[in-house]
Amino acid sequence: MPPKRAVSNRRGSVLTPQIKHIIDQIIAYDQKAPRKQRHTGQRVYQRLCEEQNFQGALVTVRQYFYEQRRQLGLNAKAYVPQVHAPGDEAEVDWYEAQVDFPDGRRKLYFFQMRACHSGYEFHQAFERQNQQSFLEAHVAAFHYFGGIFKRIRYDNLTSAVKKVLRGRKRIETERFIALRSHYLFESIFCLPGIEGAHEKGGVEGGVGRFRRAHLVPVPTIKALCSLNEQLRIACQKDAKRIIAGKEDSVEQRWQAELVLLNTLPNESFDTAEVSSPAINNKSLARIKGNDYSVPINYVGQTVEARVHAQVIDIYKHGKQIANHPRCYQQHKMIVTLDHYLSLLRYKPGALAGSQALAQAREQQQWPKIYDQYWQALLTHNDKHDANRLLVNFLWWARDFKFEAIHCVLIQALESGCYQLDAIKVLMRAHLTQPNKVPPLSQDMLGALTNYERPIGCINQYDSLLTNTGEHA
Repeated sequence: MPPKRAVSNRRGSVLTPQIKHIIDQIIAYDQKAPRKQRHTGQRVYQRLCEEQNFQGALVTVRQYFYEQRRQLGLNAKAYVPQVHAPGDEAEVDWYEAQVDFPDGRRKLYFFQMRACHSGYEFHQAFERQNQQSFLEAHVAAFHYFGGIFKRIRYDNLTSAVKKVLRGRKRIETERFIALRSHYLFESIFCLPGIEGAHEKGGVEGGVGRFRRAHLVPVPTIKALCSLNEQLRIACQKDAKRIIAGKEDSVEQRWQAELVLLNTLPNESFDTAEVSSPAINNKSLARIKGNDYSVPINYVGQTVEARVHAQVIDIYKHGKQIANHPRCYQQHKMIVTLDHYLSLLRYKPGALAGSQALAQAREQQQWPKIYDQYWQALLTHNDKHDANRLLVNFLWWARDFKFEAIHCVLIQALESGCYQLDAIKVLMRAHLTQPNKVPPLSQDMLGALTNYERPIGCINQYDSLLTNTGEHA
């Protein structure tokens, strides 16, 4: 086998002694420059190309630049190990994850509070990462833990911080100050930027572990409340684990920590944002850029709206008159059909084209059995009467659970009985013996289809009238 031919014209390294010297000078200069005005590998490469007509690759410059910094100890950061006393401190953070709902995949925001001593955790999901969610998550976390930590550490969240001052001084938001004043805990804020990233190491590391353990694969849920229930169960499950370097489980360490927490106040902090909208002539209240319906008899009045992270409650004289899921879009109309039934009883023709009915169909809150009943009414009555009978039925059906209404309607349709009085009889029987509803009695409910007879002919009566005189 012939010997390999030696390569005689191999190109030398592009990092000549002169280029290396320039990079070393830049590193020495950076040690005296302001922290935010120091060179990166990318910037060193740009300067070499512009000033020295450098023909090499970016990766070559970066490798040499960061290796020299490493040898000088400039890349390494040292931290002082910390010990957290039981019940003393907790950490808070947000993270994101994708979740599959019946209408598709959505991104949710997850709040996490972690006990620094034991590693015991609380997680809760929200549609938005706003101040309303931030406050509600704290209240839920305190009740979950059964007490309050003396200090809680945060990033510089806009929900809590209005302005970042020098060092660790902060101007906090009014609502966050109110929360702290209610639960009497101290807030600690990390330094801005990368310098503060290591100050919440427990919660930062816990985010990745929890997401991989309980949000992989992507969860499939029907509603946000069911996801949060799954998160509570996951937190309880995680409490059985033993953190590396510890002898006891998280749950065992937490039991020793729990007794040292500050006690909860008798009343929870009111997280609702309150406003006083007026009700327009469409029975709508403008709240957070959207219109929400209330019962029609409150038109022209002013009500109290209490805005939460997931729902909006509307009150009048301390009584709740409406409840809606909160909409985070803008210029939307969120209406409930029940709120307009009292008006539809006088204007039944408006039902078919109403926004309330269209929205109920979109949100799958209008059962198919209602359409079947409506069609049966249209078959046996004119359009106006059919609409009127349907509205009267909807007005009566508000007082019953849908399961009972569904069962009774099926029985009525199978028997050909469409009058509300007949349905009421069936409902009484269903409520009396829900598991033993007797067969429908045609005689009792008056199904006249079994008694149809041909219309008589009156021509014979004329002959009787004609012969009346003869017999007289």
